[in-house]
Amino acid sequence: MVIGRPRRQPVFSVPVRIYAHLSWTCWARLPLIDEPVSAFLQPFLLAEAKRHGARIIEIGIVPNHVHLLLELPPAYDVPRLVQGLKGASARLANRDGHARNESLRWDAGYDLRSVGLKQLPHVANYIRHQELKHGSPKPRVPNQPFRAGVVAEPPLQGTDKPTTTSSG
Repeated sequence: MVIGRPRRQPVFSVPVRIYAHLSWTCWARLPLIDEPVSAFLQPFLLAEAKRHGARIIEIGIVPNHVHLLLELPPAYDVPRLVQGLKGASARLANRDGHARNESLRWDAGYDLRSVGLKQLPHVANYIRHQELKHGSPKPRVPNQPFRAGVVAEPPLQGTDKPTTTSSG
């Protein structure tokens, strides 16, 4: 006969990794991103994502839109991240003179799609080749810093640790 409560046993234990493809467009899909704006956006978006606890795996910037492949923490406020990425980038690009010809403005909304582990290489490749797809005159050289897996930041803290759920 067993007296007292039964011990809780872990049901599963898996690392938690959430990947997403985020994209948004310039106002009216106008080509508002020139080379100085793109040069500003790349490091800014990396830093802003990190500040919000996310990690950019790949980045693709063309004259009228931006693509990011992100790793997100398990519990995450996506609208706040997007507000930081879009709002702050336009505000600072305009304030600091990076947008010389026309003010950088973003269209309302964004597209966010989850990405499975097996899809990561395909989505990273798609984002990496945005310049070629859209006929940008300067395609990115493969050894430039925004290659998948090379983007500056290690995996998010705690994402390699198992998450344990107990039953009972």
